[in-house]
Amino acid sequence: MMHPLDATRALMDGLGSEANVCMKCGARSVGLCAPLDAAALDDMAGESERLIFEPREAIFRQGDTARFVYTLTEGMARLTRVLPDGRQAVIGFRFPGDILGFTPGAEHAFGAEMLTRGNVCRLDRRRLEQLFRRYPVMERRFLDLCVKELAASQDHILALGRFSAEERVAAFLVSLVEAQERRGHVGPVFDLPATRADMGEFLGLTLETVSRAISSFRRRGWMRLHGHSGIELTHRAALLGLGSGEGTDAA
Repeated sequence: MMHPLDATRALMDGLGSEANVCMKCGARSVGLCAPLDAAALDDMAGESERLIFEPREAIFRQGDTARFVYTLTEGMARLTRVLPDGRQAVIGFRFPGDILGFTPGAEHAFGAEMLTRGNVCRLDRRRLEQLFRRYPVMERRFLDLCVKELAASQDHILALGRFSAEERVAAFLVSLVEAQERRGHVGPVFDLPATRADMGEFLGLTLETVSRAISSFRRRGWMRLHGHSGIELTHRAALLGLGSGEGTDAA
């Protein structure tokens, strides 16, 4: 079997310079590379490896040496943490442009796994730090992304502590759609590769509770499901209001 890196390189043959590959990247407008010009992109791309991962394949595992930093360029991933008693918890979802694996520790405190087939740019952490010194605008961009992630984490903590089950599910569905819209996806149908079990782990709910909430939203005409992994928010304002803590649980 061909190694993922070799397969990716084969696909890239004939596309031109490394900068051209980066310019065509679907995550460029929202990711770490957004403020870089063509020359800086070429420099960064020359330091990076592009990998292909299949659904449910690990990008890195909890406890692995944190040597690399990853940028998700295509697909959707989930972050997981194994608890001391052996249970696994989903602690986040990531989309194209999101950075994975940057940590002050020597090992990854959580794992990252693809939910869909996807592409990842992998960069040695020491080389990333060198690029920060070479391109201060890139370091500022990294700090901006960290601040946004911190704000999202604070919102999630608030939802876990104060929101009802249906409010949590509504907030998650709206945030999922908004994340895809920021990356240029035009609806009305959006991807929902996360299972209801994944959603439940992330939201602190059981699979059955997530299923009841989704069924309630469908009965109200607020959403439709398309196949196994498609979602359409037919009454987005209602879900947004509920997910903001302004509504009440559906019957």
